[in-house]
Amino acid sequence: MTTRDDHAEHRPVTAGTLAHRVPDLGGLELLLAVARVGSLGGAARELGITQPAASSRVRSMERQLGVALVDRSPRGSRLTDAGALVTDWARRIVEAAEAFDAGAQALRDRRDSRLRVAASMTIAEYLLPGWLLALRAQRPDTAVSLLAGNSASVAERLLADEADVGFVEGLTVPTGLDSAVIAHDRLIVVTAPSHAWARRRRPLAAEELAATSLILREKGSGTRQVLDTALGGLARPLIELSSTTAVKAAAVSGAGPAVLSELAVREELAMRRLIRVPVDGVTLARELRAVWPTGHRPAGPARDLLTLTRG
Repeated sequence: MTTRDDHAEHRPVTAGTLAHRVPDLGGLELLLAVARVGSLGGAARELGITQPAASSRVRSMERQLGVALVDRSPRGSRLTDAGALVTDWARRIVEAAEAFDAGAQALRDRRDSRLRVAASMTIAEYLLPGWLLALRAQRPDTAVSLLAGNSASVAERLLADEADVGFVEGLTVPTGLDSAVIAHDRLIVVTAPSHAWARRRRPLAAEELAATSLILREKGSGTRQVLDTALGGLARPLIELSSTTAVKAAAVSGAGPAVLSELAVREELAMRRLIRVPVDGVTLARELRAVWPTGHRPAGPARDLLTLTRG
């Protein structure tokens, strides 16, 4: 005796989204393989799945569509009339999916052909060259452009879609950006050997540093932001310059004391072209961060570059 529920089991589902009403691509590819090789076992081998898995997938499609698709017998499997018709439709869907996949690959290839990096000055000058050389070894066909500026300008470029990934040195992450810490750095006070601070026997007090006119980076730089926050304010700059290299050169020339990243002055300290001045009462450590627009996690070359920064 046939019940109402027996009919309902084979009735096509008409509600819900297409994703619930149309078999997935794996099932459609299996159906095409059955039509091509003439057996469910052969189709399973061609697609690299087990025969039980293939049988289960066919049964799932039959329940979903409400029609029998494959007749199974000891002699093999063949498509039913409905199965042949569904297979014809499936062929068009799979061809469209292949075209979609080719288009998506073309988009990935275009994305992967270039990488736009924006970085604050210390990172751009002392860390990124090594990272980019390593990236080139991995992705020789990717053209890389580097836009160097202060931390504020890095944020502006990312938010204007002028860069794919950025690197900053400040204390805070600009609004609209997500971030990850990639390294740690410390600012130190340096002077030329001829400066009076180079002959000090006691550490410099934080209050004296704050009250001294220094050679400084411009406003908006991560270095200046960290220093200003740590000291609770700065005296009027002795000189204000727009790059780490320029600040370092001015300090080496004897123009006055400066506060710079340890990364930037290793060579000058080793050669005693600059002298480190100890400071008491203040910590000038900072985090170096990778940044990107909120909700747009780096992909392709940008993702690979981030991996290299943590290597």
